[in-house]
Amino acid sequence: MRTTRTRGILTAAAAFVLAASAIGGTAAAQAAGTNDQPAGNGAGSHHETDTALADAFDGVDRNTKWQQTSKLKLNFPTYHTEGIAYSQDHIFLSAVQITEPTTKFPTPQNGFDRSPGKGIGHLFVMDTAGNLQKDIVLGEGDMYHPGGIDFDGTSVWVPVAQYRPNSSAIIYKVDANRLDVHKQFEVPDHFGGIVMDKQTGHLVGNTWGSRRFAEWDLQGKQLSTWENPNFFIDYQDCQYVPNAKMLCGGITNLPQTPAAGGAGATYELGGMAMIDLKSHGVTREAPFQQWSTAGHVATRNPFKMTADGDHLTMKVAPDNGEEGNGTEILTYEAAVTPAK
Repeated sequence: MRTTRTRGILTAAAAFVLAASAIGGTAAAQAAGTNDQPAGNGAGSHHETDTALADAFDGVDRNTKWQQTSKLKLNFPTYHTEGIAYSQDHIFLSAVQITEPTTKFPTPQNGFDRSPGKGIGHLFVMDTAGNLQKDIVLGEGDMYHPGGIDFDGTSVWVPVAQYRPNSSAIIYKVDANRLDVHKQFEVPDHFGGIVMDKQTGHLVGNTWGSRRFAEWDLQGKQLSTWENPNFFIDYQDCQYVPNAKMLCGGITNLPQTPAAGGAGATYELGGMAMIDLKSHGVTREAPFQQWSTAGHVATRNPFKMTADGDHLTMKVAPDNGEEGNGTEILTYEAAVTPAK
């Protein structure tokens, strides 16, 4: 979906290896069904009742001092990056390879505002040092656009949609160890992000521009749907957070002043939001305005965060493979005052 969608500074390589090692260190607990996201920075076993990340994120505001502590360049074609997730042994990165761009129609045709275009959906599987181990191709027909992804401790969930709103998508489950792919179900709309609610065992997805959310059981039965009343950013990549929350990163393109090019020129507003999966309300949000090598706001697409007490670590990969220095996984860290 797409954009309409310090602790002391270490060397880049050392910082990533340390962070990846710490992230991987909690995977045994994840696989046992405790916490679906890496704890980071050597944190111990986390349980569903552990609200460390939710509490720490409640200390984030627009004055939080984020420091970039590493860059990891990926040395393979990554195309247009979408979502990222971490398991004990792997980094997962979803991306879309566009072979024929979509074209806007002068007026809607058959309920669509643009042509389907053509492309190839990828789920790249890397080791913890960022070396490509496998390229899993996902999608069928016009559904070739992977979105934001989530790791539930056992499987990686990946939505693959048409590259246009009000269309359709396939929800895939990928075994994080064996890398087996299972087509879970199809849904009649563009869903560009997904999380597994480990409290209910249900999946929650967000549509194009994150204007609407839906909840399904694992057979694809829609259990509920709700509109997003918040227009601050379009959520691009989310993760489940105990207890019954989802944390999303995203972006909005906003028009510039006349002196900077007017409505024909835009700037990227980045941000993060914590959403309560029970009340459906946003419990905390904050802008994030740091930029990638290619000049994109860092929360443009792939986004994941971990907490160790009052220390937050964020992983993002905003740049496409063909721009700037290619796709780099950027690490940002910040100290906050957790909620009481």
